[in-house]
Amino acid sequence: MNASEAAAKVMVALDKPDAATALRIAEALRHFGCWMKIGMELFYAAGPDIVRECRKLGFRVFLDLKLHDIPNTVKGAARSIARLGADMFNVHAAGGTAMMRAAAEGAAEGAASAGLSAPPLIVAVTQLTSTTREMMNEEIGIPGEVADTVTRYAMLAKKAGLHGVVASPLEAAAVKRACGRGFLTVTPGIRPSGHAAGDQRRIATPREAVRAGADFLVVGRPVTAAPDPAAALEQILKEMTEA
Repeated sequence: MNASEAAAKVMVALDKPDAATALRIAEALRHFGCWMKIGMELFYAAGPDIVRECRKLGFRVFLDLKLHDIPNTVKGAARSIARLGADMFNVHAAGGTAMMRAAAEGAAEGAASAGLSAPPLIVAVTQLTSTTREMMNEEIGIPGEVADTVTRYAMLAKKAGLHGVVASPLEAAAVKRACGRGFLTVTPGIRPSGHAAGDQRRIATPREAVRAGADFLVVGRPVTAAPDPAAALEQILKEMTEA
C-alpha cells in the first residue's frame, strides 16, 4: 500500500463546533485525498451546507448521524441524505433489518431523484468504541462478548442489503470472516502510537487496523487537535504503509 492508497482509507473526523474551524482543517488536508467524516456536533452547528462545502473541496464525505428510528422516518432521512450528496452515511444496526432496508430504499430514491449515478454507501453501527463488555452486559442488557454482538449485527446488516458496518478495529477480522472480504468495515478508535485513548475503549493503532483488514480508518483528535494536522496525518499514513 502506498501513501495515496492509505489516504483513500482514512476518514478524518471533523468534530468541531463551527464550519470555519472545520474548513480550516479540511483545507490543510485537501491535497491528501482522504475522506471527511461529518458527525453530529458539526452537522447540527453548520447544517447541510458543511457537506456541500467539503464536497466542493474535493473530499468524499461520510455523514455520521447514526440514524435510529422507525423505518418510515429513517427512509425519509436517508432520502434527504442521498439528495445532499453524501458518499456514505450510517444507521444503527440495533434498529433492525426492516429499518436498515428502509434506509437503503430511501437512499436509492433520493439518489435517483437527484440524478446521481449511485446511492451513497450505507454502514450500520454495531457497538460504539466507547462500549466495554461490562457496559454492554450490565447497562445495555446484551449478554456475552462484544465481538459476538458486533458479528451478529454485521450479519443482520448484510442481510438487509447494507454495504458494511462501523465497528472497532478489534472486530474487523471477525466481521470479514462472517460476512466476506467485500463487506466494508469502518473502524473508529484509531490511536497512533503514543496518543491517549480519551473516551475510546476498544482501540488500535493504524498499523494494527490495517493488518486486521479494516477498509476505512476513522481518525479524529490525533489529527484535528494536532498543532499541524497535515504532519499528523502524514505520520498516520506512514504507519499504514509500513503495515
